[in-house]
Amino acid sequence: MEKLSIANEMRCLDSKDRNFYDSLTDEERKKYSNFLMIRWSSAVQGPAELQEYYLVACNERLNKHFFDINKHQKLQWLCATSISPGMGSHRHQWISPKKKEKGNNEGKKILMELFPAMKTDEIELLSKLMTNKELKEHMRDSGVADKK
Repeated sequence: MEKLSIANEMRCLDSKDRNFYDSLTDEERKKYSNFLMIRWSSAVQGPAELQEYYLVACNERLNKHFFDINKHQKLQWLCATSISPGMGSHRHQWISPKKKEKGNNEGKKILMELFPAMKTDEIELLSKLMTNKELKEHMRDSGVADKK
């Protein structure tokens, strides 16, 4: 099995192999990515309790200040091994980064001005439910269109 395959890395993480990073050659260390390791390690298949444990442990131990120690990859690996509960190897899943939305965010900006007390997720939902035509009608009916 290739050392830098994600399956091997996750197996080493789950088994708390503290010597994994030391076993890598200089070339392998250049290819190794802690960012990818975090994305893979935070999600596992299995019981909901195990999934929750990995996610919370990853957030607590890795996501908060992980990149403050980015010049110390071995220390990052050692921190990563601490998230495993030591219950054997698990099938880890990839969580893709959130994609930035394309398009015009003008409607969201207007909604934020109209409803400053709303939370961001509420504005997001409202912008999906309301068409631009409905937003313009609302602005006209409330007298806001006259001011802008």
